[in-house]
Amino acid sequence: MPDRLRLILGVKLRALRQERGLGLKALAQKAGLSVSYLSEIEQGKKYPKPDKIVDLSVALGVPYDDLVSLRVDKGLGAVKEVIESPLLRGFPFDLFGVDAESVVRLLSPDKAGALVQAVGDVTRAYDARVEDLLLAALRAYQQMHANRFPDLEAAAERLRERLGIEGVPDAARLRGVLEREHGYRVETDTLPGHPELGAFRSVLSQGGAGPAGGAQAAGGAVLHVNGALRDEQLAFLYARELAFLELAPDDRPLASPWVRAERFGQVLANFEASYLAGALLLPAAEIDAVLLAQADAERWDPAAFLALLDRYRSTPEMLFHRLTQRVPEALGIDELYFLRFHHETTTDRVELTKTFNLSRVPVPHGVSAGEHYCRRWPALQALAALDARQRTAAGRGGTDDGPAVVAQRQHFVAGTAGDAEPADFFVLAVARPLSLRPGVNSAVSLGLRLTRATKRAVRFWDDPALPRLDVSLTCERCPIADCRVRAAPPTALREAEAEAGRRAALAAL
Repeated sequence: MPDRLRLILGVKLRALRQERGLGLKALAQKAGLSVSYLSEIEQGKKYPKPDKIVDLSVALGVPYDDLVSLRVDKGLGAVKEVIESPLLRGFPFDLFGVDAESVVRLLSPDKAGALVQAVGDVTRAYDARVEDLLLAALRAYQQMHANRFPDLEAAAERLRERLGIEGVPDAARLRGVLEREHGYRVETDTLPGHPELGAFRSVLSQGGAGPAGGAQAAGGAVLHVNGALRDEQLAFLYARELAFLELAPDDRPLASPWVRAERFGQVLANFEASYLAGALLLPAAEIDAVLLAQADAERWDPAAFLALLDRYRSTPEMLFHRLTQRVPEALGIDELYFLRFHHETTTDRVELTKTFNLSRVPVPHGVSAGEHYCRRWPALQALAALDARQRTAAGRGGTDDGPAVVAQRQHFVAGTAGDAEPADFFVLAVARPLSLRPGVNSAVSLGLRLTRATKRAVRFWDDPALPRLDVSLTCERCPIADCRVRAAPPTALREAEAEAGRRAALAAL
Protein backbone atom coordinates (compact mmCIF):
# COMPACT_ATOMS: atom_id res chain seq x y z
CA MET A 1 0.00 0.00 0.00
CA PRO A 2 1.57 3.35 -0.96
CA ASP A 3 2.21 5.64 1.98
CA ARG A 4 -1.02 7.39 2.88
CA LEU A 5 0.84 10.69 3.40
CA ARG A 6 1.78 10.73 -0.29
CA LEU A 7 -1.76 9.89 -1.38
CA ILE A 8 -3.48 12.42 0.89
CA LEU A 9 -1.06 15.19 -0.08
CA GLY A 10 -1.68 14.42 -3.74
CA VAL A 11 -5.45 14.54 -3.31
CA LYS A 12 -5.23 17.83 -1.41
CA LEU A 13 -3.00 19.48 -4.01
CA ARG A 14 -5.21 18.46 -6.87
CA ALA A 15 -8.37 19.69 -5.11
CA LEU A 16 -6.76 23.03 -4.12
CA ARG A 17 -5.36 23.59 -7.60
CA GLN A 18 -8.74 22.98 -9.22
CA GLU A 19 -10.52 25.19 -6.66
CA ARG A 20 -8.20 28.03 -7.72
CA GLY A 21 -8.71 27.38 -11.41
CA LEU A 22 -5.05 26.57 -11.99
CA GLY A 23 -3.74 24.09 -14.51
CA LEU A 24 -0.76 21.86 -13.77
CA LYS A 25 1.56 24.10 -15.77
CA ALA A 26 0.41 27.30 -14.01
CA LEU A 27 0.87 25.88 -10.51
CA ALA A 28 4.21 24.33 -11.44
CA GLN A 29 5.48 27.71 -12.62
CA LYS A 30 4.27 29.48 -9.46
CA ALA A 31 5.92 26.86 -7.22
CA GLY A 32 9.10 26.53 -9.28
CA LEU A 33 8.55 22.85 -10.05
CA SER A 34 8.50 20.88 -13.26
CA VAL A 35 5.09 19.88 -14.59
CA SER A 36 6.02 16.18 -14.57
CA TYR A 37 7.20 16.33 -10.93
CA LEU A 38 4.04 18.14 -9.82
CA SER A 39 1.93 15.55 -11.67
CA GLU A 40 3.70 12.70 -9.83
CA ILE A 41 3.07 14.44 -6.49
CA GLU A 42 -0.65 14.79 -7.25
CA GLN A 43 -0.81 11.13 -8.27
CA GLY A 44 0.67 10.09 -4.93
CA LYS A 45 3.81 8.69 -6.55
CA LYS A 46 6.25 11.20 -5.03
CA TYR A 47 6.43 13.02 -1.68
CA PRO A 48 8.33 16.31 -1.99
CA LYS A 49 11.00 17.61 0.37
CA PRO A 50 9.92 20.20 2.97
CA ASP A 51 11.24 23.16 0.95
CA LYS A 52 9.17 22.13 -2.05
CA ILE A 53 6.07 21.81 0.16
CA VAL A 54 6.74 25.38 1.39
CA ASP A 55 6.85 26.56 -2.24
CA LEU A 56 3.53 24.80 -2.95
CA SER A 57 1.88 26.27 0.17
CA VAL A 58 2.92 29.79 -0.88
CA ALA A 59 1.76 29.25 -4.48
CA LEU A 60 -1.64 27.98 -3.28
CA GLY A 61 -1.99 30.43 -0.39
CA VAL A 62 -2.50 27.81 2.30
CA PRO A 63 -0.51 27.16 5.50
CA TYR A 64 2.29 24.60 5.33
CA ASP A 65 0.75 22.63 8.20
CA ASP A 66 -2.52 22.23 6.27
CA LEU A 67 -0.70 20.52 3.43
CA VAL A 68 1.30 18.05 5.51
CA SER A 69 -1.52 17.26 7.94
CA LEU A 70 -3.66 14.13 7.54
CA ARG A 71 -6.74 16.30 8.05
CA VAL A 72 -8.84 16.93 4.94
CA ASP A 73 -11.82 19.11 4.08
CA LYS A 74 -15.27 17.57 4.38
CA GLY A 75 -15.53 17.15 0.61
CA LEU A 76 -12.48 14.87 0.60
CA GLY A 77 -13.50 12.85 3.64
CA ALA A 78 -14.78 9.91 1.62
CA VAL A 79 -11.57 9.76 -0.41
CA LYS A 80 -9.47 9.79 2.77
CA GLU A 81 -11.62 6.96 4.11
CA VAL A 82 -10.75 4.91 1.03
CA ILE A 83 -7.03 5.74 1.34
CA GLU A 84 -7.01 4.53 4.94
CA SER A 85 -9.24 1.52 4.34
CA PRO A 86 -8.00 -2.08 4.67
CA LEU A 87 -9.24 -2.65 1.11
CA LEU A 88 -6.74 -0.25 -0.46
CA ARG A 89 -3.95 -1.68 1.71
CA GLY A 90 -4.73 -5.28 0.88
CA PHE A 91 -6.40 -5.42 -2.55
CA PRO A 92 -4.12 -6.66 -5.37
CA PHE A 93 -4.73 -3.87 -7.86
CA ASP A 94 -1.48 -4.74 -9.64
CA LEU A 95 -2.87 -8.14 -10.69
CA PHE A 96 -5.38 -6.31 -12.86
CA GLY A 97 -2.96 -3.77 -14.31
CA VAL A 98 -3.99 -0.97 -11.93
CA ASP A 99 -2.03 0.72 -9.15
CA ALA A 100 -3.48 2.14 -5.95
CA GLU A 101 -2.45 5.67 -6.95
CA SER A 102 -4.62 5.42 -10.06
CA VAL A 103 -7.57 4.32 -7.96
CA VAL A 104 -7.17 7.32 -5.65
CA ARG A 105 -6.79 9.62 -8.64
CA LEU A 106 -10.09 8.38 -10.03
CA LEU A 107 -11.80 8.97 -6.68
CA SER A 108 -11.21 12.71 -6.46
CA PRO A 109 -12.34 15.42 -6.33
CA ASP A 110 -15.65 15.74 -4.51
CA LYS A 111 -18.08 14.23 -7.07
CA ALA A 112 -16.21 10.95 -7.16
CA GLY A 113 -15.83 11.22 -3.39
CA ALA A 114 -19.60 11.19 -3.10
CA LEU A 115 -19.63 8.06 -5.25
CA VAL A 116 -17.12 6.44 -2.89
CA GLN A 117 -19.34 7.33 0.05
CA ALA A 118 -22.35 5.77 -1.69
CA VAL A 119 -20.43 2.58 -2.49
CA GLY A 120 -19.27 2.39 1.13
CA ASP A 121 -22.84 2.76 2.37
CA VAL A 122 -24.03 -0.03 0.08
CA THR A 123 -21.12 -2.26 1.12
CA ARG A 124 -21.94 -1.81 4.81
CA ALA A 125 -25.65 -2.35 4.19
CA TYR A 126 -24.95 -5.71 2.57
CA ASP A 127 -22.28 -6.64 5.16
CA ALA A 128 -19.55 -7.09 2.56
CA ARG A 129 -16.17 -7.68 4.19
CA VAL A 130 -12.68 -6.93 2.91
CA GLU A 131 -12.09 -10.70 3.09
CA ASP A 132 -14.96 -11.29 0.65
CA LEU A 133 -13.42 -8.84 -1.81
CA LEU A 134 -9.99 -10.45 -1.49
CA LEU A 135 -11.44 -13.90 -2.14
CA ALA A 136 -13.32 -12.50 -5.13
CA ALA A 137 -10.00 -11.11 -6.39
CA LEU A 138 -8.45 -14.58 -6.01
CA ARG A 139 -11.25 -16.18 -8.03
CA ALA A 140 -10.76 -13.54 -10.73
CA TYR A 141 -7.02 -14.31 -10.69
CA GLN A 142 -7.74 -18.02 -11.19
CA GLN A 143 -10.17 -17.26 -14.00
CA MET A 144 -7.60 -15.02 -15.73
CA HIS A 145 -5.27 -18.03 -15.81
CA ALA A 146 -8.03 -20.59 -16.59
CA ASN A 147 -6.87 -22.22 -13.32
CA ARG A 148 -3.66 -23.33 -15.03
CA PHE A 149 -0.46 -22.70 -13.06
CA PRO A 150 2.45 -24.59 -14.66
CA ASP A 151 4.99 -22.99 -12.31
CA LEU A 152 3.25 -24.57 -9.31
CA GLU A 153 3.00 -27.92 -11.09
CA ALA A 154 6.75 -27.76 -11.78
CA ALA A 155 7.47 -26.82 -8.16
CA ALA A 156 5.50 -29.86 -6.99
CA GLU A 157 7.47 -32.16 -9.29
CA ARG A 158 10.77 -30.74 -8.04
CA LEU A 159 9.65 -31.22 -4.44
CA ARG A 160 8.56 -34.81 -5.09
CA GLU A 161 11.90 -35.56 -6.73
CA ARG A 162 13.93 -33.96 -3.95
CA LEU A 163 12.00 -35.86 -1.26
CA GLY A 164 12.15 -39.10 -3.24
CA ILE A 165 8.37 -39.45 -3.24
CA GLU A 166 6.84 -42.02 -5.57
CA GLY A 167 3.14 -42.73 -5.66
CA VAL A 168 0.90 -41.23 -3.00
CA PRO A 169 2.65 -40.27 0.26
CA ASP A 170 0.78 -40.91 3.50
CA ALA A 171 0.50 -38.58 6.47
CA ALA A 172 3.18 -40.36 8.51
CA ARG A 173 5.82 -39.92 5.81
CA LEU A 174 5.10 -36.22 5.27
CA ARG A 175 5.08 -35.59 9.02
CA GLY A 176 8.45 -37.28 9.23
CA VAL A 177 9.87 -34.92 6.61
CA LEU A 178 8.69 -31.90 8.61
CA GLU A 179 10.20 -33.25 11.80
CA ARG A 180 13.52 -34.60 10.49
CA GLU A 181 14.40 -32.08 7.79
CA HIS A 182 12.80 -28.89 9.13
CA GLY A 183 12.97 -29.32 12.89
CA TYR A 184 9.21 -29.14 13.41
CA ARG A 185 7.51 -30.54 16.45
CA VAL A 186 4.07 -31.85 15.48
CA GLU A 187 1.54 -32.31 18.25
CA THR A 188 -2.05 -33.49 17.86
CA ASP A 189 -3.57 -33.27 21.35
CA THR A 190 -4.09 -29.51 21.95
CA LEU A 191 -6.75 -28.62 19.38
CA PRO A 192 -9.30 -31.48 19.78
CA GLY A 193 -11.76 -30.54 22.47
CA HIS A 194 -10.27 -27.08 23.02
CA PRO A 195 -13.18 -24.69 23.80
CA GLU A 196 -12.01 -21.99 21.34
CA LEU A 197 -9.70 -23.86 18.97
CA GLY A 198 -11.48 -27.16 18.46
CA ALA A 199 -12.71 -26.19 14.99
CA PHE A 200 -9.20 -25.39 13.72
CA ARG A 201 -7.42 -27.94 11.57
CA SER A 202 -3.95 -26.62 12.32
CA VAL A 203 -2.14 -23.75 14.04
CA LEU A 204 1.55 -22.97 13.55
CA SER A 205 3.46 -21.53 16.53
CA GLN A 206 6.64 -19.94 15.21
CA GLY A 207 7.97 -18.84 18.58
CA GLY A 208 7.11 -18.65 22.27
CA ALA A 209 4.22 -20.63 23.65
CA GLY A 210 1.73 -22.62 21.65
CA PRO A 211 -2.07 -22.17 21.71
CA ALA A 212 -2.37 -23.92 25.05
CA GLY A 213 0.75 -22.41 26.56
CA GLY A 214 3.00 -25.36 25.65
CA ALA A 215 6.72 -24.73 25.32
CA GLN A 216 8.18 -23.97 21.91
CA ALA A 217 10.24 -26.75 20.36
CA ALA A 218 13.96 -26.10 20.80
CA GLY A 219 14.82 -26.71 17.16
CA GLY A 220 11.95 -25.04 15.32
CA ALA A 221 8.26 -24.41 15.03
CA VAL A 222 5.40 -26.27 16.65
CA LEU A 223 2.64 -27.37 14.29
CA HIS A 224 -0.51 -28.02 16.28
CA VAL A 225 -2.68 -30.36 14.23
CA ASN A 226 -6.18 -31.44 15.10
CA GLY A 227 -5.90 -35.13 15.86
CA ALA A 228 -9.61 -35.65 15.16
CA LEU A 229 -8.97 -35.31 11.41
CA ARG A 230 -8.85 -38.23 9.00
CA ASP A 231 -5.49 -39.49 7.80
CA GLU A 232 -5.99 -38.02 4.32
CA GLN A 233 -6.74 -34.61 5.84
CA LEU A 234 -3.61 -34.78 7.96
CA ALA A 235 -1.58 -35.66 4.85
CA PHE A 236 -2.87 -32.53 3.13
CA LEU A 237 -1.98 -30.33 6.11
CA TYR A 238 1.55 -31.68 6.24
CA ALA A 239 1.90 -31.35 2.46
CA ARG A 240 0.69 -27.75 2.61
CA GLU A 241 3.21 -26.92 5.35
CA LEU A 242 5.96 -28.34 3.13
CA ALA A 243 4.58 -26.19 0.32
CA PHE A 244 4.80 -23.05 2.47
CA LEU A 245 8.42 -23.91 3.21
CA GLU A 246 9.10 -24.48 -0.48
CA LEU A 247 7.45 -21.25 -1.67
CA ALA A 248 8.60 -19.13 1.30
CA PRO A 249 5.93 -16.40 0.94
CA ASP A 250 6.41 -13.09 2.73
CA ASP A 251 2.91 -13.22 4.22
CA ARG A 252 1.14 -16.46 5.10
CA PRO A 253 -1.71 -17.50 7.38
CA LEU A 254 -0.64 -19.39 10.49
CA ALA A 255 -4.00 -21.03 11.20
CA SER A 256 -6.30 -23.22 9.13
CA PRO A 257 -8.92 -22.06 8.60
CA TRP A 258 -7.67 -18.49 8.99
CA VAL A 259 -9.44 -16.22 11.44
CA ARG A 260 -9.50 -13.24 9.08
CA ALA A 261 -7.70 -12.37 5.86
CA GLU A 262 -6.83 -8.70 5.60
CA ARG A 263 -4.17 -8.77 2.88
CA PHE A 264 -4.19 -10.38 -0.51
CA GLY A 265 -0.68 -11.72 0.10
CA GLN A 266 -2.11 -14.08 2.71
CA VAL A 267 -4.91 -15.22 0.40
CA LEU A 268 -2.57 -15.81 -2.53
CA ALA A 269 0.02 -17.59 -0.37
CA ASN A 270 -2.67 -19.91 1.01
CA PHE A 271 -3.96 -20.67 -2.49
CA GLU A 272 -0.51 -21.38 -3.92
CA ALA A 273 0.51 -23.59 -0.99
CA SER A 274 -2.79 -25.50 -1.19
CA TYR A 275 -2.36 -25.93 -4.94
CA LEU A 276 1.20 -27.21 -4.53
CA ALA A 277 0.08 -29.56 -1.74
CA GLY A 278 -2.63 -31.01 -3.96
CA ALA A 279 -0.13 -31.47 -6.79
CA LEU A 280 2.29 -33.16 -4.40
CA LEU A 281 -0.34 -35.63 -3.22
CA LEU A 282 -2.05 -36.11 -6.59
CA PRO A 283 0.63 -35.99 -9.33
CA ALA A 284 -0.42 -34.40 -12.61
CA ALA A 285 0.71 -37.31 -14.77
CA GLU A 286 -1.34 -39.83 -12.80
CA ILE A 287 -4.45 -37.66 -12.56
CA ASP A 288 -4.30 -36.88 -16.29
CA ALA A 289 -4.03 -40.60 -17.11
CA VAL A 290 -7.03 -41.36 -14.89
CA LEU A 291 -9.06 -38.57 -16.50
CA LEU A 292 -8.30 -39.80 -20.00
CA ALA A 293 -9.22 -43.39 -19.07
CA GLN A 294 -12.47 -42.35 -17.37
CA ALA A 295 -13.40 -40.03 -20.24
CA ASP A 296 -12.90 -42.83 -22.77
CA ALA A 297 -15.49 -45.05 -21.08
CA GLU A 298 -18.89 -45.28 -22.77
CA ARG A 299 -20.74 -45.55 -19.46
CA TRP A 300 -20.40 -43.58 -16.25
CA ASP A 301 -19.02 -45.83 -13.47
CA PRO A 302 -19.56 -44.44 -9.93
CA ALA A 303 -17.65 -47.37 -8.39
CA ALA A 304 -14.55 -46.46 -10.41
CA PHE A 305 -14.77 -42.91 -9.15
CA LEU A 306 -15.11 -43.95 -5.50
CA ALA A 307 -12.09 -46.19 -6.00
CA LEU A 308 -10.06 -43.08 -6.81
CA LEU A 309 -10.69 -41.71 -3.30
CA ASP A 310 -9.16 -44.86 -1.81
CA ARG A 311 -6.40 -45.10 -4.39
CA TYR A 312 -5.17 -41.57 -3.74
CA ARG A 313 -6.09 -41.43 -0.03
CA SER A 314 -8.02 -38.27 -0.83
CA THR A 315 -11.05 -36.46 0.47
CA PRO A 316 -13.70 -35.62 -2.15
CA GLU A 317 -12.88 -31.91 -1.86
CA MET A 318 -9.15 -32.46 -2.40
CA LEU A 319 -9.81 -34.60 -5.46
CA PHE A 320 -12.38 -32.20 -6.93
CA HIS A 321 -10.05 -29.23 -6.50
CA ARG A 322 -7.34 -31.19 -8.28
CA LEU A 323 -9.73 -32.05 -11.09
CA THR A 324 -10.59 -28.37 -11.64
CA GLN A 325 -6.84 -27.86 -12.19
CA ARG A 326 -6.24 -30.83 -14.49
CA VAL A 327 -9.47 -31.16 -16.51
CA PRO A 328 -8.73 -28.04 -18.62
CA GLU A 329 -5.22 -29.32 -19.35
CA ALA A 330 -5.91 -33.04 -19.83
CA LEU A 331 -9.32 -32.91 -21.52
CA GLY A 332 -9.40 -29.42 -23.01
CA ILE A 333 -12.60 -28.59 -21.09
CA ASP A 334 -12.51 -24.97 -19.95
CA GLU A 335 -16.13 -24.47 -18.81
CA LEU A 336 -16.55 -26.05 -15.41
CA TYR A 337 -17.53 -25.14 -11.87
CA PHE A 338 -16.87 -26.27 -8.31
CA LEU A 339 -19.37 -25.80 -5.46
CA ARG A 340 -19.33 -26.69 -1.77
CA PHE A 341 -22.44 -26.71 0.40
CA HIS A 342 -22.75 -27.26 4.15
CA HIS A 343 -25.91 -28.69 5.68
CA GLU A 344 -26.73 -28.30 9.38
CA THR A 345 -28.87 -31.36 9.92
CA THR A 346 -30.52 -30.16 13.13
CA THR A 347 -31.84 -26.95 11.57
CA ASP A 348 -31.95 -28.14 7.92
CA ARG A 349 -30.00 -24.98 7.01
CA VAL A 350 -28.09 -25.19 3.72
CA GLU A 351 -25.25 -22.75 3.06
CA LEU A 352 -23.09 -22.32 -0.03
CA THR A 353 -19.58 -22.03 1.45
CA LYS A 354 -17.31 -22.08 -1.59
CA THR A 355 -17.72 -21.50 -5.31
CA PHE A 356 -15.39 -21.44 -8.29
CA ASN A 357 -16.90 -20.94 -11.71
CA LEU A 358 -15.11 -21.13 -15.07
CA SER A 359 -18.35 -21.50 -17.01
CA ARG A 360 -20.27 -18.59 -18.45
CA VAL A 361 -23.37 -19.62 -16.53
CA PRO A 362 -24.15 -18.02 -13.12
CA VAL A 363 -24.45 -21.30 -11.22
CA PRO A 364 -25.38 -21.05 -7.52
CA HIS A 365 -23.74 -18.09 -5.86
CA GLY A 366 -24.67 -15.66 -3.10
CA VAL A 367 -28.40 -14.98 -3.33
CA SER A 368 -30.84 -12.86 -1.39
CA ALA A 369 -31.25 -13.69 2.27
CA GLY A 370 -33.90 -16.28 2.97
CA GLU A 371 -33.96 -17.83 -0.51
CA HIS A 372 -33.61 -21.59 -0.90
CA TYR A 373 -31.17 -23.15 -3.36
CA CYS A 374 -32.80 -25.53 -5.82
CA ARG A 375 -33.00 -28.97 -4.17
CA ARG A 376 -32.49 -30.62 -7.56
CA TRP A 377 -28.81 -29.68 -7.72
CA PRO A 378 -26.71 -32.86 -7.28
CA ALA A 379 -24.92 -31.49 -4.21
CA LEU A 380 -28.26 -30.90 -2.48
CA GLN A 381 -29.46 -34.36 -3.56
CA ALA A 382 -26.30 -35.95 -2.14
CA LEU A 383 -26.81 -34.11 1.16
CA ALA A 384 -30.43 -35.27 1.32
CA ALA A 385 -29.38 -38.86 0.62
CA LEU A 386 -26.67 -38.76 3.29
CA ASP A 387 -29.05 -37.24 5.83
CA ALA A 388 -31.62 -39.97 5.16
CA ARG A 389 -28.99 -42.68 5.60
CA GLN A 390 -27.76 -41.12 8.85
CA ARG A 391 -31.27 -40.93 10.23
CA THR A 392 -31.87 -44.58 9.38
CA ALA A 393 -28.59 -45.62 10.98
CA ALA A 394 -29.30 -43.55 14.10
CA GLY A 395 -32.71 -45.19 14.41
CA ARG A 396 -30.90 -48.52 14.55
CA GLY A 397 -28.41 -47.25 17.11
CA GLY A 398 -25.53 -46.88 14.67
CA THR A 399 -23.80 -44.32 12.45
CA ASP A 400 -23.25 -43.91 8.72
CA ASP A 401 -20.20 -41.88 7.71
CA GLY A 402 -19.78 -43.21 4.19
CA PRO A 403 -19.94 -40.83 1.23
CA ALA A 404 -23.13 -40.28 -0.76
CA VAL A 405 -22.51 -39.92 -4.51
CA VAL A 406 -24.86 -38.40 -7.10
CA ALA A 407 -24.14 -38.01 -10.83
CA GLN A 408 -26.55 -36.56 -13.36
CA ARG A 409 -27.04 -34.55 -16.48
CA GLN A 410 -28.74 -31.31 -15.66
CA HIS A 411 -30.38 -28.62 -17.71
CA PHE A 412 -30.05 -25.22 -16.07
CA VAL A 413 -33.26 -23.42 -16.99
CA ALA A 414 -33.64 -19.65 -17.00
CA GLY A 415 -35.62 -18.33 -14.06
CA THR A 416 -36.10 -14.73 -13.10
CA ALA A 417 -34.92 -12.44 -15.87
CA GLY A 418 -31.15 -12.15 -15.81
CA ASP A 419 -30.57 -15.13 -13.50
CA ALA A 420 -29.18 -17.51 -16.06
CA GLU A 421 -29.02 -18.64 -19.63
CA PRO A 422 -30.12 -22.21 -20.41
CA ALA A 423 -27.18 -24.63 -20.24
CA ASP A 424 -26.48 -28.34 -19.89
CA PHE A 425 -23.92 -29.89 -17.52
CA PHE A 426 -22.60 -33.24 -16.40
CA VAL A 427 -22.37 -32.94 -12.62
CA LEU A 428 -20.83 -35.17 -9.98
CA ALA A 429 -21.43 -34.54 -6.26
CA VAL A 430 -20.17 -36.26 -3.11
CA ALA A 431 -21.47 -35.64 0.43
CA ARG A 432 -19.86 -36.69 3.70
CA PRO A 433 -19.88 -35.63 7.39
CA LEU A 434 -17.44 -32.95 8.54
CA SER A 435 -14.83 -34.28 10.96
CA LEU A 436 -14.71 -31.22 13.21
CA ARG A 437 -18.35 -30.10 13.12
CA PRO A 438 -20.76 -32.71 14.46
CA GLY A 439 -24.20 -32.45 12.90
CA VAL A 440 -22.86 -30.76 9.74
CA ASN A 441 -22.49 -32.51 6.41
CA SER A 442 -20.53 -31.17 3.45
CA ALA A 443 -21.12 -31.76 -0.25
CA VAL A 444 -18.79 -30.84 -3.08
CA SER A 445 -19.72 -30.95 -6.73
CA LEU A 446 -17.92 -30.64 -10.04
CA GLY A 447 -19.87 -29.60 -13.13
CA LEU A 448 -18.62 -29.86 -16.72
CA ARG A 449 -20.61 -27.81 -19.20
CA LEU A 450 -21.67 -29.96 -22.13
CA THR A 451 -20.07 -27.95 -24.90
CA ARG A 452 -18.74 -29.40 -28.15
CA ALA A 453 -15.33 -29.73 -26.53
CA THR A 454 -16.78 -31.71 -23.62
CA LYS A 455 -18.78 -34.02 -25.87
CA ARG A 456 -15.65 -34.73 -27.92
CA ALA A 457 -13.54 -35.43 -24.84
CA VAL A 458 -16.01 -37.38 -22.65
CA ARG A 459 -17.69 -40.39 -24.23
CA PHE A 460 -20.11 -41.12 -21.37
CA TRP A 461 -21.78 -37.69 -21.48
CA ASP A 462 -24.84 -39.23 -23.17
CA ASP A 463 -25.03 -42.36 -20.97
CA PRO A 464 -28.77 -43.21 -20.84
CA ALA A 465 -28.34 -44.43 -17.26
CA LEU A 466 -27.51 -40.90 -16.09
CA PRO A 467 -30.57 -39.15 -14.61
CA ARG A 468 -31.53 -35.97 -16.48
CA LEU A 469 -33.13 -33.16 -14.55
CA ASP A 470 -34.09 -29.55 -15.02
CA VAL A 471 -32.63 -27.31 -12.30
CA SER A 472 -32.93 -23.64 -11.41
CA LEU A 473 -31.09 -21.25 -9.12
CA THR A 474 -33.44 -20.99 -6.12
CA CYS A 475 -36.93 -22.15 -5.38
CA GLU A 476 -38.10 -18.54 -5.22
CA ARG A 477 -36.89 -17.95 -8.82
CA CYS A 478 -37.75 -21.36 -10.30
CA PRO A 479 -40.19 -21.76 -13.23
CA ILE A 480 -40.35 -25.58 -12.94
CA ALA A 481 -44.02 -26.27 -12.25
CA ASP A 482 -43.94 -29.98 -11.32
CA CYS A 483 -41.06 -29.95 -8.80
CA ARG A 484 -41.67 -32.33 -5.89
CA VAL A 485 -38.78 -31.12 -3.75
CA ARG A 486 -39.56 -27.41 -3.86
CA ALA A 487 -38.71 -25.78 -0.53
CA ALA A 488 -40.54 -22.48 -1.16
CA PRO A 489 -43.03 -20.99 -3.66
CA PRO A 490 -41.63 -19.04 -6.67
CA THR A 491 -42.22 -15.62 -5.12
CA ALA A 492 -39.32 -13.82 -6.82
CA LEU A 493 -40.34 -15.25 -10.19
CA ARG A 494 -43.92 -14.07 -9.73
CA GLU A 495 -42.72 -10.60 -8.69
CA ALA A 496 -40.54 -10.41 -11.80
CA GLU A 497 -43.43 -11.48 -14.00
CA ALA A 498 -45.70 -8.86 -12.39
CA GLU A 499 -43.06 -6.18 -12.93
CA ALA A 500 -42.70 -7.23 -16.58
CA GLY A 501 -46.47 -6.87 -16.93
CA ARG A 502 -46.40 -3.38 -15.44
CA ARG A 503 -43.58 -2.36 -17.77
CA ALA A 504 -45.49 -3.66 -20.77
CA ALA A 505 -48.61 -1.77 -19.71
CA LEU A 506 -46.64 1.44 -19.23
CA ALA A 507 -45.02 1.04 -22.64
CA ALA A 508 -48.43 0.51 -24.23
CA LEU A 509 -49.83 3.57 -22.47
